[in-house]
Amino acid sequence: MPVWNESVTYAYLLEKIRKARVQDVPFAHVQINDFFHEDDFKAITASPEIKLAPQSSDSDLFNALFKSGYKIIEFPGCITDKDVYLNWHQHKRSDHRYNNTSCEGFGVTLRLLQPKSAAIQKLTEFLNSEEFRTAIAEKFGIPMDEVFYDAGIQKYLDGYEISPHPDIRKKALTYMVNINSDPESEKNEHHTHYLQFKDSHKYVQSYWEGNPDSDRCWVPWSWCDTKKIQNENNSIVIFSPANNTLHGVKARYDHLKYQRTQLYGNFWYNEARTTKHPAWESFVIEQTGKRKAATIKGRISTILPKGAKTFVKDVLLKSRRDVASGRLKRD
Repeated sequence: MPVWNESVTYAYLLEKIRKARVQDVPFAHVQINDFFHEDDFKAITASPEIKLAPQSSDSDLFNALFKSGYKIIEFPGCITDKDVYLNWHQHKRSDHRYNNTSCEGFGVTLRLLQPKSAAIQKLTEFLNSEEFRTAIAEKFGIPMDEVFYDAGIQKYLDGYEISPHPDIRKKALTYMVNINSDPESEKNEHHTHYLQFKDSHKYVQSYWEGNPDSDRCWVPWSWCDTKKIQNENNSIVIFSPANNTLHGVKARYDHLKYQRTQLYGNFWYNEARTTKHPAWESFVIEQTGKRKAATIKGRISTILPKGAKTFVKDVLLKSRRDVASGRLKRD
């Protein structure tokens, strides 16, 4: 087990963030691989709060997590009732949808509230330091006097899912660092997908762009294409949510061996900036023929901005041609 060095400092991470290039595919973001120095990362992932011993059952896993200082928290796509989760996980009802009909997730997220080891106490102190908060905020031009900060170490159990979403407008910035204790974690299915709308559904993004008072929502996976997956351990991704910052997660893995673990943090605007909150169902365009398509065109045109109406018109015209030729494809 790596020996913790009491004199370790994470100041070098600030310089990495400042010098990092902003990538633009599939949207503006920073990704830094090998974020921590190798010895620091080994010490973090070997700490008892991060590397729990393998467990023989879900019940044993929860007991070990609670004993290590974790607590179940409210989190998108998750439930907070341990017993309900245990019952679901035993039967794995694939048709069960919870919290949002665009995904099939039934997960649990836990946050470390009581770090005990020196390594994790030092890491937590750094994540909450003014120096770190300032570095990530300045990278994306976030005004510190307009936001508040929230961060911590989180574990996500099997079944956790958040379908593609750009984040709500109240969120100003988000970052995620993979700190998984299993060296084989990169091969498993629990990593963040970064996506773009398919051409057939880009009108949803156009609506968000033309209606800044309307909040953004989750959308079905079938509306998007994955452009990259952040599966690299010891990597950080940082971005400021916008109308195109689609990302999502599906966790399907053996959490008894190890748990998907991240350093996770956000800046939130002090004031809400939205008055409308449409769900993804509001953007569905179902076409079964010319008459149906015309009806939907009239309905959707009442909510779309002018810049998006031309795009929707083109989609509907193409769909009519497909219907006429018997080639209509539906998600």
